[in-house]
Amino acid sequence: LSVTVIGIPITDTSNVKLGMVIDFGDLKKIVKEEIVEPFDHATVFNKNTPHMELAKELKDRGHKVILADYQPTSENMVIDFASKIKARLSKEIQLHSIKLRETETAFAEWHAGDN
Repeated sequence: LSVTVIGIPITDTSNVKLGMVIDFGDLKKIVKEEIVEPFDHATVFNKNTPHMELAKELKDRGHKVILADYQPTSENMVIDFASKIKARLSKEIQLHSIKLRETETAFAEWHAGDN
């Protein structure tokens, strides 16, 4: 997952984050809490899946299972991830784009300007 934000760098010379739009550590924390921790090594099903028994079986065996409000395609996941990240950014910082890679050559990309 690649995340790009835009904004005006901090110009307050007394601020320890002078010159930054956002501290990468702060952005990393948002992405970790909103995306990585919940979704890493999880099996994601649409909550309307006809395979609810499989989802329950996996969960009962200790697997991490997420029941999403959408079909969990990469295209839909980047829309969900964008919403989660945008909700955590300050008003001075805008989410510009997200790229979610399935493989080296297969990915879905979300751009703020397209939405």
